[in-house]
Amino acid sequence: MNERIYSLASLTVLELSPPEMVEVAARAGYSHVGLRLVPATPEEHHFPLVADIGLRRRTLACLRDTGIRVLDVEILRLEPETVVTDFEKILEVGAQFGASELLVAGNDSDEHRLTENFARLCDLAARYGLHPHLEFMPWTDARNLEQAVRIVETAGRENGAVLVDAFHFDRSGSRLEDLARVAPSRLRYAQLCDVAGPRPTDMTEILRQARNERRFPGEGDCDLAGLLQCLPVNVPLSLEIPTLKLLEQGVSGLQRAQMALDKTRELMARL
Repeated sequence: MNERIYSLASLTVLELSPPEMVEVAARAGYSHVGLRLVPATPEEHHFPLVADIGLRRRTLACLRDTGIRVLDVEILRLEPETVVTDFEKILEVGAQFGASELLVAGNDSDEHRLTENFARLCDLAARYGLHPHLEFMPWTDARNLEQAVRIVETAGRENGAVLVDAFHFDRSGSRLEDLARVAPSRLRYAQLCDVAGPRPTDMTEILRQARNERRFPGEGDCDLAGLLQCLPVNVPLSLEIPTLKLLEQGVSGLQRAQMALDKTRELMARL
């Protein structure tokens, strides 16, 4: 059996530059990283890997020196005005880094157009060996697992996939029995964290928790064992666990990355 891939997600150590992140992943014991090629929000501090050739070269050198590989690149948004061919340079850079997975958000309330654009993106991404994953998030227009699967299946592309993030799975009220029915070929990697407390009624608070305050596996209230049992055996896990309070307390990126991996391995040992 292949050893499971553990990847360090950008959001876990967002303050680190890509070369620093690769170094941290190597020191902490990860095999892969996820690179954020496009910022998730306008406010977010961003390292412009697509525009900055020097930064890209330094990151590629760091990947070579450490043996760390890139699992996924993020984050493309499908919006009403999206022209999919505009993403080509980003896909080209993702392929240059050797990524196989591409994270996509659906921000278009017209589901038919969103589905068509997802299909177009799959066709374009196929040229670069990338698999677009529609990530369902309760504040987007792919709100839950059921809707994301419907969009991906209707798009009907072999390289199209659905990204299950434990946080969004919990906060969207998605169901394990629905996840168990998803074709394994649509679930190529997953994002892992834990979530504390009942689902807030306020979407602003859900969004704040998602971006700033998640829990390490085993330290929250998610049925992570049930979730993992519904996913394909040995699916790669991207550890996306932002912990702003720890950052503000001076806990380093390396320490937080290490805690994420240690807690995940403890959870896996218990399964």
